[in-house]
This record gives sequence, structure tokens and C-alpha cells, in this order.
Amino acid sequence: MTSEIFPHDVQQVLDLVGIFVFALSGGLMAVRKNMDIFGICVLAEATALGGGVLRDLVIGALPVAAFTNSGYFPTPLVAGVVVFFLHPQVERINRAVMVLDAAGLGLFAVTGTIKAHDYGLGAVASVACGMLTAAGGGVVRDVLAMEPPSLLRWDREIYAVPALIGASITALLIAVGQLTPVNAALAAVAAFTVRMLALRYGWRAPRAWHRNGSRVGEE
Repeated sequence: MTSEIFPHDVQQVLDLVGIFVFALSGGLMAVRKNMDIFGICVLAEATALGGGVLRDLVIGALPVAAFTNSGYFPTPLVAGVVVFFLHPQVERINRAVMVLDAAGLGLFAVTGTIKAHDYGLGAVASVACGMLTAAGGGVVRDVLAMEPPSLLRWDREIYAVPALIGASITALLIAVGQLTPVNAALAAVAAFTVRMLALRYGWRAPRAWHRNGSRVGEE
């Protein structure tokens, strides 16, 4: 298995940091929806672990890693408690949270792709699983909060596309036999960079061709 592209301790720390940051965004969504402490923790867990759980179910990696790694499940609970007590402070450092979120997006896109390949999936399916790992938790969060999934909304900066780029680079590296910790890290950095540029310049995916010529009054 090559799912852990870095030394185990380093991989564990990176995973937990990514999970914690994703959980913060879920907890903040719950606060904006005026949820109680239980709702905050549920959305924190769903955001942080949802993508990985969906990936493991798809590839048949059972029981899922979220319930076999002793650090994965408690970490979002800690983030939920932090948001419960300190959500005004967390909101104030939202820019830093978004930077770390972009880093987690890149990391999980890469590791998700590699794990899917380890379980016998082809290149295209592995890329899809990598993107699912990185962005799936956000979709679960939005559905639970009764919001249109943010990665499907035109008025939000691209999110799934950076994950797709990182996953595609990883699958290509695997295909040519050049997957190394350094190259995998560069793939994660590529996804991170595209996401940060999207936030900086407001990059959005194009809507339907010639949509501006649609019927008057149609939004």
C-alpha cells in the first residue's frame, strides 16, 4: 500500500490538521444556521470526515478509516467545541482558516487518489475518488444544513476544480511510475495554488454557453 505517501507520523499530523480545519468550517456553518452544540458537532464531523467515509465506502475499505484511526473521530469534536465557545474569534481569522482549508483540499485530493488506486481502481475512478475525498465533506455539510452545495454554485470560487487538478496530477504520476513523496507534495501544492488564486481573483467556473441570451427575467 502507498496510501501514506509521507512517514507515518508526518502523515498523521497532516491528516489531523486537515480534519480539524475542515471541521471548523462545518462548525461555523452550524453557528450561522443557529444550531445547538449537537448540531455544531454533527456538521463538524460531517465536513471533516464525510469525504473520506464516502471514498472508503466506494472502494470497499471497510471499516472506514474514520472509525479505525483513533484520532480521526475525536478531532472534529474538539473543533466543534472550539467553535461553540470561540466562534467570533474563529470568524475573525477566517482568512487563515481558508488558507489551511485549501492546503487540506490539496492533501486529501492526493491521498484519496492514491488510496483508491491501492484498492484497484483505474485512473479515472481514482481521480473521482480523490476529488470526493477532498470536497465530499463540504457537500454533506451543505446538504445537512439545507444549503445548495457550494461547489455546485456559480457564485462561489472554484473548489472542486483545484481538487480535480491535484487528483489528476497524482493519477498521472502513478501511471508513469513517478509517484514519490516530493512529487505527491507538488501535486497537493498545485491544487492549493489554484484554490488560493481562485480566492484571490474570484475565479468561477463558466455557466452554460450563451446563457446571457436566455429569456428576459430568468435568473
